Amino acid sequence: MRNYNPLKAPEGVRIALMGNEAIARGVVESGTYVVTGYPGTPSSEIIMTLHEYGSGLDIYAEWAVNERVAFEIALGASLGGARSLVTMKGPGLNVASDPALSAAYSGVNGGMTILVADDPGPMTTQTEQDSRWYAKLSKLPMVSPSSPQEAKDFMVVSQRLSEALQLPVILRTTTRVNHTVGEVITGGTELPRGFQGFRADPPRYVRAGMSWNLERHKWLNNQLRLVEGLVKQYGLNRVVEGGNKCIVTEGVSYNYVMEVLSRYRPTGNNVKVIKVDLLWPIPREFLLNSLSDCEEVLVVEELDPYLEESVKALLNEQKIRVNVYGKSNGFLPLEGELSALLVAKTLSKLLGFGVLSAEPRLKSLEVPSRPPPMCPGCPHRNSYIAILFGIAKAGYRREDIPIFGDIGCYALSVNPPLNAIWVEHSMGASISMAIGFKISGYNRPVIATIGDSTFFHAGLQPLIEAVNKRVDLLVVVLDNSVVAMTGHQSTPAWETTESGRNVKPVDIVEIVRSVGVENLAVVDPFNLDEMTTKVSEFLKKPGVNVLIARAPCAILKVRREGVKRRYKVLSDKCTKCLACVRVTGCPALYVSDEKVAVSTEDCVGCGLCVRYCPYKAIVEVEAT
Repeated sequence: MRNYNPLKAPEGVRIALMGNEAIARGVVESGTYVVTGYPGTPSSEIIMTLHEYGSGLDIYAEWAVNERVAFEIALGASLGGARSLVTMKGPGLNVASDPALSAAYSGVNGGMTILVADDPGPMTTQTEQDSRWYAKLSKLPMVSPSSPQEAKDFMVVSQRLSEALQLPVILRTTTRVNHTVGEVITGGTELPRGFQGFRADPPRYVRAGMSWNLERHKWLNNQLRLVEGLVKQYGLNRVVEGGNKCIVTEGVSYNYVMEVLSRYRPTGNNVKVIKVDLLWPIPREFLLNSLSDCEEVLVVEELDPYLEESVKALLNEQKIRVNVYGKSNGFLPLEGELSALLVAKTLSKLLGFGVLSAEPRLKSLEVPSRPPPMCPGCPHRNSYIAILFGIAKAGYRREDIPIFGDIGCYALSVNPPLNAIWVEHSMGASISMAIGFKISGYNRPVIATIGDSTFFHAGLQPLIEAVNKRVDLLVVVLDNSVVAMTGHQSTPAWETTESGRNVKPVDIVEIVRSVGVENLAVVDPFNLDEMTTKVSEFLKKPGVNVLIARAPCAILKVRREGVKRRYKVLSDKCTKCLACVRVTGCPALYVSDEKVAVSTEDCVGCGLCVRYCPYKAIVEVEAT
């Protein structure tokens, strides 16, 4: 079954698809023409699937420089009648929130879906952001799938709903939906719908008129009154089984509830499961009808008590006195993702069954945790070593010079043995926060480190601010020519994108030079001595100094060129002083039989470890 191209498979076949692959299939089935976004786990594979399998399809699928730009590209396309999708992870919606709120007033003409993927846990994200609140804030309808099948189907529904309402629709997922693999039955496809036409209508599209904005707000509220009736046509929101003990749930939590009920089969069979697919506006009629005969209600959801608060408000408004259990009264945790075991324990309190078998099985799968390391051969392991050495060479102690980090692989330098960055906050914040630290009165040098893709995303404006305010600062741009951490997506520096589109590359050096920084240099981080000297020199110079450490991502380089050399440790010379391990922290080094050894599967031949072996025990060998 998996031999099918997921985007080109005929209607009615069953394919095993990951949730993000299923959404990409939904793009084809819904006739979506413009797909754009910014890479961010757990959403990245949607556009990556379109790149991998979409050859020959007439779909514009490209990464944008950040989420705001991506959102506005999709919005502009939909104003012209094209169908569009913009993808991002939860924090990306923060970046795109300004145009998102205004988009609710202008509305759209072609369907527009906003895919936002939250990360309960969290597994790869800086916060456990619950983006459901954004639907309420922006007044944009939001739907939430529970499975890969629904992820595909809701992609189609969101486009139809968007065009019926003339509003963007948020398709909100979580990691366990994005990355779960399940059987998906394909539907029919539509030809991609591109530009249809546009008629100037300032009261609708121009936000400079306050009376216009008031009228558009009234229009928006009227549109929201139509949503529940429309989603009923698409089969959203449903009740499973019946009884007077009720469970209200949505998203992936629905799967946990059904798994537990199937496994434990509580006696009496008096459980009603109320599955809510429309998260905003809250489906009042559906919920009131479903809850009317409930004696007790448990709300099972991840992250905040968003649904729970809505259910309580609705019941209170209707003067329906029913006990509602959930996160607010401690039945479920406010933090972390749910699991079948956790839901089983919670349901057992309400339904009175014992939880017996799951816990021992899960315990047997426990493994030790370890911090994520920088990859073997990562050029920016060298960069941080050079920064730390440069601080010393300039006559400072490490604890004298704060290093502000940014979002990306290089944030892993916070871990031993580098222990380099002091702060990592949000995209592009390294330079801005370093400015704030400096102007607050800190009288020693301050360093900001930022990756190339993050610089393109949100680093340029802070650099302009630093230059304009004449702040003494060292900015190190860690340029590995790719968005590495999310799966090696393109940056604006590429000449050809993943779709094969020829584009005009944008050079960070030229951007930085045009801003007017006082001192600029480009270094190869594998030339450790040169970079160390340049860091030391720039730390002593006033004004904004920018050092661009440029070398390709090691993984990409190995994929393109292969491994030309590796290293091994001569055991008769190794004294187990561990200098190579303690300085570099390279995960290709390990200790075996009281000696250090090199994992030949992991070593990519960068040779950094050789430099720090005082006994010359590490030698080059031919790569095989």
